[in-house]
Amino acid sequence: MSSSTTAAASRCPVAHAGHSAPNGCPVSARAAEFDPFQDAYMEDPAEFVRWAREQEPVFYAPKLGYWVVTRYQTIKDIFRDPITFSPSIVLERISPTSDEALQVLKQYGYAMNRTLVNEDEPVHMARRRVLMAPFTPEHLAEHEPMVRELVRKAVDRFVNDGRADLVDQLLWEVPFTVALHFLGVDAEDREKMRRFSIAHTVNAFGRPSPEEQVSVAHTVGQFWQFAGEVLEKMRRTPDGPGWMRYSIRQQKLYPDVITDSYLHSMMMAIIVAAHETTAFASANAIKLLLQHPTAWRDLCEDPTLISPAVEECLRYSGSVASWRRRATRDVVLDGVSIPAESKLLLVVASANHDGDHFVDPDLFDIRRENSAEHLTFGFGAHQCLGKNIGRMEMQIMIEELSRRLPHMRLAPQRFEYVHNVSFRGPQHLWVEWDPARNPERRDPSVLGSRHPVRIGAPVARDMVRPLVVRAVEAVAEGIVRLRLASPDGRSLPRWSPGAHIDIECGETGLSRQYSLCGDAARADEWVVAVQREAASRGGSAWIHEHVRPGRVLRVRGPRNHFRLDESAARLLFIAGGIGITPIMAMADRAKALGIDYEIHYSVRSRAAAAFEQELREAHGGRLHLYVSQEGRRNDLSRLLAVPDERTRIYACGPERMLGELERLAARWPEEALHVEHFSGGARRLDPSQERPFEVELRNSGLRLQVPADKTLLEVLRASNVDVQSDCEEGLCGSCEVGVLEGEVDHRDSVLGRAEREAHQRMMACCSRARCTRLVLDL
Repeated sequence: MSSSTTAAASRCPVAHAGHSAPNGCPVSARAAEFDPFQDAYMEDPAEFVRWAREQEPVFYAPKLGYWVVTRYQTIKDIFRDPITFSPSIVLERISPTSDEALQVLKQYGYAMNRTLVNEDEPVHMARRRVLMAPFTPEHLAEHEPMVRELVRKAVDRFVNDGRADLVDQLLWEVPFTVALHFLGVDAEDREKMRRFSIAHTVNAFGRPSPEEQVSVAHTVGQFWQFAGEVLEKMRRTPDGPGWMRYSIRQQKLYPDVITDSYLHSMMMAIIVAAHETTAFASANAIKLLLQHPTAWRDLCEDPTLISPAVEECLRYSGSVASWRRRATRDVVLDGVSIPAESKLLLVVASANHDGDHFVDPDLFDIRRENSAEHLTFGFGAHQCLGKNIGRMEMQIMIEELSRRLPHMRLAPQRFEYVHNVSFRGPQHLWVEWDPARNPERRDPSVLGSRHPVRIGAPVARDMVRPLVVRAVEAVAEGIVRLRLASPDGRSLPRWSPGAHIDIECGETGLSRQYSLCGDAARADEWVVAVQREAASRGGSAWIHEHVRPGRVLRVRGPRNHFRLDESAARLLFIAGGIGITPIMAMADRAKALGIDYEIHYSVRSRAAAAFEQELREAHGGRLHLYVSQEGRRNDLSRLLAVPDERTRIYACGPERMLGELERLAARWPEEALHVEHFSGGARRLDPSQERPFEVELRNSGLRLQVPADKTLLEVLRASNVDVQSDCEEGLCGSCEVGVLEGEVDHRDSVLGRAEREAHQRMMACCSRARCTRLVLDL
């Protein structure tokens, strides 16, 4: 180690001998210098810790006195275990408070206690269950008209000016007013409240100088007294509107759960939490969209993209840089030993750019399939209660601006931030535009249009990508290959073998899934092959009859629930007819990795053997072609006669073939067979034939009842639990949730035999419980 590293290590709280971290010590030179209280961290925390995410995912930062955690799965695992990783330090001051500042706080009677964000179990979930009803989508929908009116009036005030600071004139004012309305607090002096919020953030998450601490203490003390005064006023009118009055009424029913001290602390904390993160998130989002003009243009032209765009903005540049936790026992994180009572800084902004979870994480893609899996809202029992009201506000503000000022652009400026470890967003956001080009001057009807708000995570069907058909080529009898590209020549997101896309066929929105079968390394095009089915339900027939070069198709994805196990010693690929499409990319990948593999491809006739020549050129003797009209059929029983624990089987083709494979593979290891279906098997919900069941959400601490006339997906959404979906037919795999306990009545066409028998995953849109209770990994 260098001398500077040695000096830093001398302040490290753990023994270094035999440590598995780089250099045998949890403090490397870069770790020793880590300091989040600077512009570079506030501007882009994910980039600031890229070195750690890639090389030292967990390190000790002596300047901060915290262990810093940077990778997605590790942070998510910490969130899901609030017993081992206590949230008790979330509001703890980063810097020790001076005696003078403490005396100032004492003068005001400051006694901030536990709130929903920093209390331990079992008290936390007891309070959360009692207080969460107003945050459900059903109740939040009641606030939408008020939010729209606030946004419209705010934009009215500057729409003809040609220049505005969106933070001052829209993005702070609207969330603040909505927060007060939601809480039931009368509007007070706005500038005073803004000063209170900033002081609270600096006090809990910043590093003020001793002189600044005294000034901040006075403001925080005034805020504490103000919160108490508001609370007492509400107690005199407990039947009035707002969440805080709801909490006061709940206190009468649950006095041991909702205490006086708790209500006072929550009043102060929630005034900040209810608007500050939304204001910052909105500023970050609009800044980001305007820095990516193509994304902004796409969103302006297609408002269905607003909900997915909000989610990608929260992932790419969210308002929460980090959360904090305390280890209650000795643990090991990413190979690093962490002693009990250690403080952890979980850099969620870094987790949201982790390439092990998000494909091409530094690409800003408003159609990203899994953007809603970001950790900006946290995860599990302490996930942000107000996430959906924040999403609603962001969607409405972006919609109003995109509809009325689509020509808006960022003005030249230097972005400034309040330095702290947790919350980030520019203090000002200057934009410019030419008022003469305002659409409403030419068409006043612009003012009256509205796009439906999505309360909750976006649905996959809204993540539409327009792609132009570059070529249509006949590759076999009744089979055409489509080459698809961005209309403007932009690169397309990367995909992995086994991935498919959804193509909307015709004007009805009918959607069909097609495997990607081109070169996965090419970013300029996606390739699919479509066979015209004799009993087409409208998808394949429409493509064959109407799709020509130059046509623009609406495409979603890519999505992959047929992933290749690249650690396998041997791969056996089995395809029937058009099922060769996902197998092609898998075989190419196996060849590139040097894995032993064979391809067994069955077709009805030589004329129907799509890609035969390409496959022979690429794979030579590893390709085995079976043409039934020529008397050669694949003997599956012979092929699978001897189980081999080293081999993984990947198959796609007719349902009869897949059923036979599942029967024959019953003697093989459970994880051996993987199949891809492209026909739905889920039956419609018939309440007269169903039975209700209970689900426990292990990470969220909720117990929910799924009645006979509701799907699990519907119940989860109604309870403010994020689950994405698309087809809702058990075919696409979007709504998959993890199962920890219980047996599942699988009704999807996604999971293979081994996956079904394991009862570790289920599709929330269609599958149900075989038992009376399931425990889910949510």
